[in-house]
Amino acid sequence: MAAKTVHLAVYDTFADWETGHTTAHLTQNGYTVKTVAATDAPVTTMGGVRIQPDLTLDDVNPEDSALLILTGASLWDTSDDLAPFARKARAFLDAGVPVAAICGATAGLAREGVLDHRTHTSAVSFYLAATGYKGGDHYRDEDAVTDEEGLLITAGPTEPVAFAREVFARLGVYEGEKLDAWYRLFHNSDASAFEVLES
Repeated sequence: MAAKTVHLAVYDTFADWETGHTTAHLTQNGYTVKTVAATDAPVTTMGGVRIQPDLTLDDVNPEDSALLILTGASLWDTSDDLAPFARKARAFLDAGVPVAAICGATAGLAREGVLDHRTHTSAVSFYLAATGYKGGDHYRDEDAVTDEEGLLITAGPTEPVAFAREVFARLGVYEGEKLDAWYRLFHNSDASAFEVLES
């Protein structure tokens, strides 16, 4: 049986708004979301919300997970504190378990070398170029991107809905017409899409 647990990385300055759609709809569709931090101490998000982590990075194994999610955070650009999360993402990908990274987390993956040979996106190309990574030829100027292997999902900070769309497609939460309707409803406020979702 496929793992039905999604691991959400949490850390101080975690960008609250970037995964709300993703985690809410995953839990409504049979997935359990577990928060993962560097230690078992509470973390405080960018919005001032305190989160008590469920697990530490050392407790998380790719074989027990359907997906690892990494959000943006100020710390990605101001210190090396979050580098262990990028290393864990590499371990997931090496094990064939998908990773979804948005905003500053893409820079963390760039520094780790994860984006050097995988199709990806981010806020803008020069944001990642500043990391010194070697993956510039694989950058795509799109709202969200899933690489050719279907293992790495990336998005920029203004695209939490597109980010969620890619996650849902990868995990089979919504597919085809329903996936398109979900995106139209939450991205475009297209009320006509609601009928498709309810059918």
